Amino acid sequence: MAFGVKRNELKKWKQKVEAGDIAFLTHYWLDDRFPESKTVTKVGCSDKDKLAKWGKQYDLKPRWIHNDPRYPHFDLLGMKQLDILKAENLYEHINRFNLE
Repeated sequence: MAFGVKRNELKKWKQKVEAGDIAFLTHYWLDDRFPESKTVTKVGCSDKDKLAKWGKQYDLKPRWIHNDPRYPHFDLLGMKQLDILKAENLYEHINRFNLE
């Protein structure tokens, strides 16, 4: 279950993904499979090759891409999430969701 994201933020993320840009969306998230993770960052791009190339720099495997037909994306959790957000200078995500 996702929450803590505004409708406008989701709309902008979807537009960027559809345009072939690398887009980031962080939100609160509850999933029994990952009880230690309270947030997730979705990194999406409709160009799966571009997304895979982006992920390679962070040791993300192409097979980890969630192959949503309209919004392919990686789901970032835990320390990998924090490390990538820092590397991408997305401190507003880190601060807003108290990831440090």
